[in-house]
Amino acid sequence: MFPALGIAVLLVMVFGGFALTGGAIGPVLAAVPFEMMIIGGAAAGALIAGNSLHELKALGAGLVRVFKGPRYSSADHVDAIALSARLMRLYRQDGPLALEQHVENPRSSPLFGEFPRIVADPHLVQLLADPLMLLVVSSGSLDPHAVEEVLDNAIRARLGQMDEPAHALRELSDALPALGIVAAVLGVIKTMGSIDQPPPVLGKMIGAALVGTFLGVLLAYGIVGPLAARLRQINAQDQQILHSVKQVIVASLHGHPHALAVEGARSGLPDAVRPSLTQLLDLLKGR
Repeated sequence: MFPALGIAVLLVMVFGGFALTGGAIGPVLAAVPFEMMIIGGAAAGALIAGNSLHELKALGAGLVRVFKGPRYSSADHVDAIALSARLMRLYRQDGPLALEQHVENPRSSPLFGEFPRIVADPHLVQLLADPLMLLVVSSGSLDPHAVEEVLDNAIRARLGQMDEPAHALRELSDALPALGIVAAVLGVIKTMGSIDQPPPVLGKMIGAALVGTFLGVLLAYGIVGPLAARLRQINAQDQQILHSVKQVIVASLHGHPHALAVEGARSGLPDAVRPSLTQLLDLLKGR
Protein backbone atom coordinates (compact mmCIF):
# COMPACT_ATOMS: atom_id res chain seq x y z
CA MET A 1 0.00 0.00 0.00
CA PHE A 2 2.65 2.53 1.03
CA PRO A 3 4.85 2.05 -2.08
CA ALA A 4 1.84 2.73 -4.34
CA LEU A 5 0.86 5.75 -2.21
CA GLY A 6 4.41 7.06 -2.34
CA ILE A 7 4.58 6.78 -6.13
CA ALA A 8 1.23 8.55 -6.45
CA VAL A 9 2.41 11.41 -4.21
CA LEU A 10 5.65 11.63 -6.18
CA LEU A 11 3.91 11.96 -9.54
CA VAL A 12 1.31 14.43 -8.31
CA MET A 13 3.88 16.68 -6.64
CA VAL A 14 6.39 16.63 -9.49
CA PHE A 15 3.99 17.19 -12.37
CA GLY A 16 1.57 19.28 -10.30
CA GLY A 17 4.37 21.54 -9.09
CA PHE A 18 5.63 21.94 -12.66
CA ALA A 19 2.15 22.91 -13.85
CA LEU A 20 1.56 25.31 -10.95
CA THR A 21 4.76 27.19 -11.73
CA GLY A 22 3.46 27.88 -15.23
CA GLY A 23 5.05 24.99 -17.05
CA ALA A 24 3.22 23.62 -20.07
CA ILE A 25 2.38 20.06 -19.12
CA GLY A 26 1.07 19.17 -22.58
CA PRO A 27 4.43 18.91 -24.39
CA VAL A 28 5.86 16.87 -21.50
CA LEU A 29 2.99 14.38 -21.56
CA ALA A 30 3.23 14.17 -25.34
CA ALA A 31 6.91 13.23 -25.15
CA VAL A 32 6.62 10.81 -22.22
CA PRO A 33 5.34 7.74 -24.15
CA PHE A 34 8.15 7.87 -26.71
CA GLU A 35 10.87 8.60 -24.16
CA MET A 36 9.53 5.84 -21.91
CA MET A 37 9.61 3.46 -24.86
CA ILE A 38 13.31 4.16 -25.34
CA ILE A 39 14.26 4.18 -21.64
CA GLY A 40 11.96 1.34 -20.60
CA GLY A 41 12.90 -0.77 -23.60
CA ALA A 42 16.59 -0.26 -22.97
CA ALA A 43 16.13 -1.09 -19.27
CA ALA A 44 14.16 -4.25 -20.10
CA GLY A 45 16.77 -5.32 -22.62
CA ALA A 46 19.57 -4.75 -20.10
CA LEU A 47 17.72 -6.82 -17.48
CA ILE A 48 17.17 -9.66 -19.94
CA ALA A 49 20.81 -9.57 -21.06
CA GLY A 50 22.15 -9.52 -17.50
CA ASN A 51 19.93 -12.11 -15.83
CA SER A 52 18.77 -15.68 -16.27
CA LEU A 53 15.11 -16.65 -16.52
CA HIS A 54 15.22 -17.76 -12.88
CA GLU A 55 16.53 -14.36 -11.77
CA LEU A 56 13.95 -12.51 -13.88
CA LYS A 57 11.16 -14.52 -12.23
CA ALA A 58 12.68 -13.75 -8.84
CA LEU A 59 12.73 -10.05 -9.77
CA GLY A 60 9.04 -10.19 -10.65
CA ALA A 61 8.27 -11.93 -7.38
CA GLY A 62 10.36 -9.34 -5.55
CA LEU A 63 8.34 -6.48 -7.03
CA VAL A 64 5.15 -8.19 -5.90
CA ARG A 65 6.60 -8.48 -2.40
CA VAL A 66 7.36 -4.75 -2.35
CA PHE A 67 3.65 -4.01 -2.63
CA LYS A 68 2.43 -6.95 -0.50
CA GLY A 69 4.90 -6.44 2.35
CA PRO A 70 6.83 -9.00 4.43
CA ARG A 71 5.95 -12.63 3.89
CA TYR A 72 6.08 -13.67 7.53
CA SER A 73 3.63 -12.36 10.10
CA SER A 74 4.07 -12.41 13.86
CA ALA A 75 2.14 -15.70 13.94
CA ASP A 76 4.59 -17.23 11.45
CA HIS A 77 7.56 -16.27 13.62
CA VAL A 78 5.84 -17.75 16.66
CA ASP A 79 5.13 -20.98 14.76
CA ALA A 80 8.74 -21.26 13.56
CA ILE A 81 10.13 -20.86 17.08
CA ALA A 82 7.50 -23.18 18.57
CA LEU A 83 8.10 -25.93 15.99
CA SER A 84 11.88 -25.67 16.37
CA ALA A 85 11.57 -25.78 20.15
CA ARG A 86 9.29 -28.82 20.12
CA LEU A 87 11.57 -30.73 17.76
CA MET A 88 14.61 -29.98 19.91
CA ARG A 89 12.76 -30.88 23.11
CA LEU A 90 11.86 -34.20 21.49
CA TYR A 91 15.50 -34.69 20.55
CA ARG A 92 16.75 -33.99 24.07
CA GLN A 93 14.13 -36.11 25.79
CA ASP A 94 13.89 -39.13 23.49
CA GLY A 95 17.08 -39.03 21.43
CA PRO A 96 17.81 -38.44 17.74
CA LEU A 97 15.84 -41.44 16.46
CA ALA A 98 12.64 -39.86 17.78
CA LEU A 99 13.12 -37.13 15.17
CA GLU A 100 13.39 -39.45 12.20
CA GLN A 101 9.68 -39.76 11.41
CA HIS A 102 9.34 -35.98 11.50
CA VAL A 103 12.40 -34.80 9.58
CA GLU A 104 12.67 -37.58 6.99
CA ASN A 105 9.36 -36.57 5.42
CA PRO A 106 8.14 -33.37 7.09
CA ARG A 107 4.97 -33.15 5.00
CA SER A 108 3.67 -36.40 6.48
CA SER A 109 4.81 -35.59 10.03
CA PRO A 110 1.97 -35.00 12.51
CA LEU A 111 4.19 -32.54 14.37
CA PHE A 112 4.92 -30.45 11.26
CA GLY A 113 1.25 -30.80 10.34
CA GLU A 114 0.32 -28.66 13.33
CA PHE A 115 2.08 -25.75 11.63
CA PRO A 116 0.60 -25.58 8.10
CA ARG A 117 2.06 -22.13 7.34
CA ILE A 118 5.56 -23.44 8.01
CA VAL A 119 5.01 -26.59 5.94
CA ALA A 120 3.91 -24.36 3.04
CA ASP A 121 7.40 -22.81 2.95
CA PRO A 122 9.81 -25.41 1.49
CA HIS A 123 12.91 -23.32 2.24
CA LEU A 124 12.04 -23.03 5.92
CA VAL A 125 11.14 -26.71 6.17
CA GLN A 126 14.46 -27.62 4.56
CA LEU A 127 16.38 -25.40 6.98
CA LEU A 128 14.71 -27.20 9.88
CA ALA A 129 14.71 -30.76 8.60
CA ASP A 130 18.14 -31.12 6.99
CA PRO A 131 20.39 -30.42 10.02
CA LEU A 132 18.12 -32.50 12.25
CA MET A 133 18.33 -35.35 9.76
CA LEU A 134 22.11 -35.16 10.13
CA LEU A 135 21.64 -35.63 13.87
CA VAL A 136 19.52 -38.71 13.19
CA VAL A 137 22.06 -40.21 10.77
CA SER A 138 24.98 -39.52 13.13
CA SER A 139 23.03 -40.75 16.19
CA GLY A 140 23.50 -37.35 17.80
CA SER A 141 27.31 -37.47 17.75
CA LEU A 142 27.78 -34.24 15.77
CA ASP A 143 29.60 -31.31 17.31
CA PRO A 144 27.11 -28.43 17.87
CA HIS A 145 29.59 -26.06 16.23
CA ALA A 146 29.56 -28.22 13.08
CA VAL A 147 25.75 -28.11 12.98
CA GLU A 148 25.88 -24.34 13.45
CA GLU A 149 28.26 -24.05 10.50
CA VAL A 150 25.90 -26.08 8.33
CA LEU A 151 23.03 -23.82 9.33
CA ASP A 152 25.10 -20.70 8.66
CA ASN A 153 25.94 -21.93 5.16
CA ALA A 154 22.30 -22.76 4.43
CA ILE A 155 21.11 -19.37 5.70
CA ARG A 156 23.83 -17.54 3.77
CA ALA A 157 22.77 -19.27 0.54
CA ARG A 158 19.12 -18.49 1.16
CA LEU A 159 19.81 -14.85 1.98
CA GLY A 160 21.81 -14.50 -1.22
CA GLN A 161 18.82 -15.75 -3.22
CA MET A 162 16.43 -13.44 -1.39
CA ASP A 163 18.63 -10.40 -2.02
CA GLU A 164 19.13 -10.98 -5.78
CA PRO A 165 16.01 -9.01 -6.85
CA ALA A 166 16.99 -6.05 -4.66
CA HIS A 167 20.48 -6.05 -6.21
CA ALA A 168 18.97 -6.13 -9.71
CA LEU A 169 16.70 -3.19 -8.90
CA ARG A 170 19.61 -1.26 -7.40
CA GLU A 171 21.70 -1.80 -10.54
CA LEU A 172 18.75 -0.78 -12.71
CA SER A 173 18.35 2.38 -10.63
CA ASP A 174 22.02 3.21 -11.18
CA ALA A 175 21.64 2.70 -14.94
CA LEU A 176 18.43 4.68 -15.52
CA PRO A 177 19.98 8.20 -15.51
CA ALA A 178 22.40 7.09 -18.23
CA LEU A 179 19.56 5.51 -20.23
CA GLY A 180 17.72 8.82 -19.89
CA ILE A 181 20.72 10.55 -21.40
CA VAL A 182 20.64 8.05 -24.28
CA ALA A 183 17.03 9.03 -24.98
CA ALA A 184 17.94 12.72 -24.71
CA VAL A 185 20.89 12.37 -27.12
CA LEU A 186 18.65 10.69 -29.67
CA GLY A 187 16.27 13.63 -29.32
CA VAL A 188 19.12 16.08 -29.90
CA ILE A 189 20.18 14.13 -32.99
CA LYS A 190 16.63 14.37 -34.28
CA THR A 191 16.63 18.08 -33.56
CA MET A 192 19.91 18.62 -35.40
CA GLY A 193 18.39 16.94 -38.42
CA SER A 194 15.72 19.63 -38.41
CA ILE A 195 18.01 22.61 -37.80
CA ASP A 196 16.39 24.50 -40.68
CA GLN A 197 13.08 24.69 -38.80
CA PRO A 198 11.96 27.92 -37.06
CA PRO A 199 12.89 28.45 -33.36
CA PRO A 200 9.44 27.55 -31.95
CA VAL A 201 9.63 24.13 -33.63
CA LEU A 202 13.22 23.56 -32.53
CA GLY A 203 12.32 24.62 -28.97
CA LYS A 204 9.62 21.96 -28.76
CA MET A 205 11.98 19.32 -30.13
CA ILE A 206 14.73 20.20 -27.65
CA GLY A 207 12.22 20.23 -24.80
CA ALA A 208 10.97 16.78 -25.80
CA ALA A 209 14.58 15.53 -25.86
CA LEU A 210 15.20 16.82 -22.33
CA VAL A 211 12.18 14.87 -21.09
CA GLY A 212 14.34 11.76 -21.53
CA THR A 213 16.93 13.00 -19.05
CA PHE A 214 14.16 14.06 -16.68
CA LEU A 215 12.46 10.64 -16.80
CA GLY A 216 15.71 8.74 -16.32
CA VAL A 217 16.57 10.67 -13.16
CA LEU A 218 12.97 10.58 -11.85
CA LEU A 219 12.64 6.83 -12.36
CA ALA A 220 16.03 6.13 -10.81
CA TYR A 221 15.83 8.20 -7.65
CA GLY A 222 12.08 8.59 -7.25
CA ILE A 223 10.75 5.11 -8.03
CA VAL A 224 13.17 2.25 -8.72
CA GLY A 225 15.74 3.20 -6.06
CA PRO A 226 13.14 3.50 -3.29
CA LEU A 227 11.53 0.20 -4.38
CA ALA A 228 14.92 -1.51 -4.12
CA ALA A 229 15.42 -0.04 -0.64
CA ARG A 230 11.95 -1.20 0.44
CA LEU A 231 12.64 -4.71 -0.85
CA ARG A 232 15.84 -4.82 1.19
CA GLN A 233 13.84 -3.80 4.28
CA ILE A 234 11.31 -6.56 3.66
CA ASN A 235 14.08 -9.11 3.15
CA ALA A 236 15.78 -8.03 6.37
CA GLN A 237 12.57 -8.62 8.32
CA ASP A 238 11.77 -11.95 6.67
CA GLN A 239 15.34 -13.20 7.14
CA GLN A 240 14.92 -13.11 10.91
CA ILE A 241 12.79 -16.24 10.84
CA LEU A 242 15.79 -18.20 9.56
CA HIS A 243 17.99 -16.92 12.38
CA SER A 244 15.28 -17.77 14.92
CA VAL A 245 15.23 -21.40 13.80
CA LYS A 246 19.02 -21.54 13.94
CA GLN A 247 19.09 -19.99 17.40
CA VAL A 248 16.72 -22.58 18.86
CA ILE A 249 18.56 -25.53 17.32
CA VAL A 250 22.07 -24.40 18.24
CA ALA A 251 21.16 -23.29 21.77
CA SER A 252 19.44 -26.62 22.41
CA LEU A 253 22.43 -28.59 21.11
CA HIS A 254 24.65 -26.66 23.51
CA GLY A 255 22.39 -27.79 26.34
CA HIS A 256 20.89 -24.41 27.15
CA PRO A 257 17.59 -24.46 29.06
CA HIS A 258 14.49 -24.66 26.90
CA ALA A 259 13.24 -21.21 27.91
CA LEU A 260 16.63 -19.63 27.19
CA ALA A 261 16.75 -21.13 23.70
CA VAL A 262 13.29 -19.74 22.98
CA GLU A 263 14.16 -16.31 24.38
CA GLY A 264 17.34 -16.14 22.30
CA ALA A 265 15.25 -16.65 19.15
CA ARG A 266 12.43 -14.33 20.21
CA SER A 267 14.64 -11.44 21.28
CA GLY A 268 16.25 -11.19 17.84
CA LEU A 269 12.95 -10.50 16.07
CA PRO A 270 11.96 -6.98 14.91
CA ASP A 271 9.56 -5.10 17.17
CA ALA A 272 6.75 -5.37 14.63
CA VAL A 273 6.60 -9.18 14.81
CA ARG A 274 8.16 -9.99 18.20
CA PRO A 275 5.74 -11.80 20.57
CA SER A 276 6.04 -11.51 24.31
CA LEU A 277 8.06 -14.21 26.03
CA THR A 278 5.08 -15.10 28.23
CA GLN A 279 2.88 -15.54 25.16
CA LEU A 280 5.41 -17.82 23.50
CA LEU A 281 6.10 -19.95 26.60
CA ASP A 282 2.39 -20.29 27.31
CA LEU A 283 1.86 -21.47 23.76
CA LEU A 284 4.57 -24.09 24.12
CA LYS A 285 3.14 -25.29 27.41
CA GLY A 286 -0.28 -25.61 25.83
CA ARG A 287 1.08 -27.92 23.19
